[in-house]
Amino acid sequence: MSDVGALLEYLVRHHGGKAEAFLKRVGDRHQHLGFGNFATNKQKLHRWKNGTTPDREAQLALAHLLSVPQRDVLELGWPAWLERAVPDVLLAQHRATPTALKARKAGETVERRRFMITTAASGMAIALAPLTPTPTRTGAGRRVGDSVATLHEERLEALRHLDDKFGSGHVYNAAVNEFDMIASALNTTTYNESTGQRLLAAAADAQRAAGWTAYDSGHPDRAEEHFADAAEDAVAAHAPEVLANTLAFWAIKCYSTGDPRAAVSLVAAAHAHGQATGSARMLAMLHARACRAYAKAGDLRASDREANAALDAYSRAVPLDEDLPSMYWVNLGEIHQLLGSSALNLGHPTRALVHFQQAATAGRAEIYDDYDGDSFPRGAAIYEARAAEAYLELNDVEQAVAVAHQAVEHMGGVNSARGSTALAELRAKLRQHAGAAEVRTFLEFTA
Repeated sequence: MSDVGALLEYLVRHHGGKAEAFLKRVGDRHQHLGFGNFATNKQKLHRWKNGTTPDREAQLALAHLLSVPQRDVLELGWPAWLERAVPDVLLAQHRATPTALKARKAGETVERRRFMITTAASGMAIALAPLTPTPTRTGAGRRVGDSVATLHEERLEALRHLDDKFGSGHVYNAAVNEFDMIASALNTTTYNESTGQRLLAAAADAQRAAGWTAYDSGHPDRAEEHFADAAEDAVAAHAPEVLANTLAFWAIKCYSTGDPRAAVSLVAAAHAHGQATGSARMLAMLHARACRAYAKAGDLRASDREANAALDAYSRAVPLDEDLPSMYWVNLGEIHQLLGSSALNLGHPTRALVHFQQAATAGRAEIYDDYDGDSFPRGAAIYEARAAEAYLELNDVEQAVAVAHQAVEHMGGVNSARGSTALAELRAKLRQHAGAAEVRTFLEFTA
């Protein structure tokens, strides 16, 4: 999308759909800024597309409508500043080539990239529209086929399970190395469109894995960069499963580091892509993430709405072995754990414990709904720490300590800054009850 005509076509489509309506909105800004009347005949737009440069006042009115700073209009000139109004992910998608993996905009802040990504991703028809074919590389280089993409997909699946078992500290470097290998294949080999699409989607998933493990290892800023790269590559690959999953994991980072509203935006952007996958399990997970984000923001009504939507969506889930590979960890127990965590954030420990207890008894064997703490020890430890906190808020110290011991047992051998922080915070809360013998014993045991 490098020519002015394509840029303007996108902007008209995104801001009203018809030339006259778009120009009327520009005209309203033109008058608001004190520039006087503005002709709204669609021939004006036709002339702009075909090389006529709008006068400065018209450009400033257009920039005002598109939320582009006046400084950019004056410094970059026409039509270069128009690109500032188009999400980077769409520019990358339109130019989708293997080198897009390395062509990030220098100096672009993560905050702006996140805004651009969520703006684009919120409209599935726009973000997933096949503006150009997905990567096809011809010329020099060894020819590779789908078997290479399959190998990378299998390795990424193994990394997910290794992260579950042993923690992010052991997996981050492997995810980064996997991305480097995929990028090398994209840039140095030849392949057809199908293989190129799968490789680019795998590259996006490797970046997502790097983002998640960076965050879980205690490096949130590094995680943001990986998540932004992953989202851009997922859009370029037309990969709704990877994009929805990336935005959901990115949301965890945001609501856990004091930015729940950003998390709400990310999950909202993920929903259209979750729907495109056809997976009710994916939608249930996204609703549960939204529930958690709203809870962190203190919005009880919105959180409850998302909690109900999560359970409703999950009731339509197909068996795990028929669902998306990336959803292997989502079961009814996991959904209840997330809803319990949300209730705890909102100051409802009794409701939280109901969900935590339901997580342990949610099994329907035919679709594997049991929450398996032994398979996901880090997650189990974090949820048990939250359950212990709920018991403490209800002054049930004995039960809080019993659950705290379970959390410590699950965290043994798992390398996760997030899990370690959850246990450290629980120990701090237990110290306030150090008068109880069982608390003193626990504190001494975990010192």
